[in-house]
Amino acid sequence: MTAAFLAWYLLYVVLSGWARDFMGIKVLGNINIALIFGLLQFVSTFWIAWAYARHMEKKLDPISDKLRHEVEEKAK
Repeated sequence: MTAAFLAWYLLYVVLSGWARDFMGIKVLGNINIALIFGLLQFVSTFWIAWAYARHMEKKLDPISDKLRHEVEEKAK
């Protein structure tokens, strides 16, 4: 996931620097491709954070809770 996000981010940076004509294409009014890609960066960041939190809650939190209870029982 990290590699995919970095590739997506670097694509945005490279296109912004070297494909200015493409990024400047107007899609709707003053909204161009660069603006859409920039906003999609935020969307993808929040989606990754949500997916990670969901994964942690389902897979790793139960394991850490079990481990914590075992350690607390041994400490008593």
